[in-house]
Amino acid sequence: MRRRPMHMSGEALDALRSALVELRTELKIPLAFPKRVLKAAGSAAAQPALDHKDATHLPFFTIDPSTSKDLDQAMHLERRSGGGYRVYYAIADVAAFVRPGSPLEAEARDRIETLYFPDLKVPLYPPVLSEDAASLLPYKDRPALLWQHDLDADGNVTESTVTRAMVRSRAKYSYQGVQQDIENGTAAESVALLREIGKLRENIEITRGGISVHLPNQEVAFEAGSFRLSYAATLPVEGWNEQISLMTGMAAAQIMIDSGTGILRTQKEQTDPHVVERLHRIAQCLGIVWDPGVSYAALVRKLDPKNRKHMAFLTEATTKMPKAEYTTFRDHQTPEHTTHAAIAAPYAHCTAPLRRLVDRYTGALCVAAGADEDPPEWVLDALHCLPCDMARGKGGGADRQTVDLAEAAVLKHRVGEVFDAAVVDTDAEWDRPHVGKVYLADPAVLAKVTSPDGEELCLGAKVRARLKVANPSSEGDKVLFTVP
Repeated sequence: MRRRPMHMSGEALDALRSALVELRTELKIPLAFPKRVLKAAGSAAAQPALDHKDATHLPFFTIDPSTSKDLDQAMHLERRSGGGYRVYYAIADVAAFVRPGSPLEAEARDRIETLYFPDLKVPLYPPVLSEDAASLLPYKDRPALLWQHDLDADGNVTESTVTRAMVRSRAKYSYQGVQQDIENGTAAESVALLREIGKLRENIEITRGGISVHLPNQEVAFEAGSFRLSYAATLPVEGWNEQISLMTGMAAAQIMIDSGTGILRTQKEQTDPHVVERLHRIAQCLGIVWDPGVSYAALVRKLDPKNRKHMAFLTEATTKMPKAEYTTFRDHQTPEHTTHAAIAAPYAHCTAPLRRLVDRYTGALCVAAGADEDPPEWVLDALHCLPCDMARGKGGGADRQTVDLAEAAVLKHRVGEVFDAAVVDTDAEWDRPHVGKVYLADPAVLAKVTSPDGEELCLGAKVRARLKVANPSSEGDKVLFTVP
């Protein structure tokens, strides 16, 4: 589902630009790298630490948004002669450039992650690394952590290994381009296999009870001198690509559990009986049949986000899942809880080291375990701090606040107008909620709504919502609707 984009007027553009500058100031976002960090990055780019086998004969390709230059992953897929598949998955080896104790490492510990704003990007590492020397750009020899996954004919992993290797991508594809090539039957065999393997892995995810919810994303983009606010649905190829990353993250988690030292991404199941009971009541209210014995994961698989009542349930349910966190361990003191509930397996972040701090440490632990070596000291020194470091990341908050600002800018001169909307979230603290969120198809807005007369907001209901507030510089709600 792709909605018609909403472009902004000149005045709205100016208001959003100013609000984004204020947001970055408020969040204390470091826009420029210190000179010492840039100097260290230049030296590292010229002289990386290389002890990698040669795998440049493998014809890797990358799939990313068309404008991306920080390419973390490349893959090559093939059939095995005895049946099944082999997946080569190369991850940028950032540790080849970032020395322990260097200005680069200290700066990365401060930044935590790459931040994406519609008008600019704030990278984790200087562009000379993140968009050049360490990025898996086409026709460039690059150091990587090379994962090899052997799968049987049903897509089950029979063996996973990881080593350091020099790789060379042969092509940089976009999601839209790959989707079209696969559908047209014009994709190269290695690319076409992504659909075949991805679907098998999706079936395996269903069997183990994993949950993949693909709600339409609100996007704020800056194109041709104008901001654009729109909804964008996930393409099937993005889901297949995600399955390769998930497979690698699960393999990494198991390697670290077996070796006795690791960094897991964990999430507990929702066991609060009040929350579970409320979800069942919501489903009943929306007319969604949730038969006894059917798991939440199985129910979610049957729902269609294009159906407003289904979207209301999915929006409500996903916000009630326990928060995921990072769990570290060493010396074989494996924690009691090692799984990620939504994935339904142990899992680790390891496939985006150019954009996320923790992945460099996870990758180093997996390579050491694969070589039967002790964990690197620089990883052990940082292990106990990493969960707190990652919790300081500002990406999620910056993304949400950016969308809030864009919504307010688009609607700034439409206060008082009434819009067709659907209620997709309500305040769980009340039996008769009068605070929630409404979804507007056009413009692409998901914003707070109140019922000032105390009337109940019903999930999934079609409403006529009046715009009460639309102010990018507001200290409170940037956008607020009221019903009736």
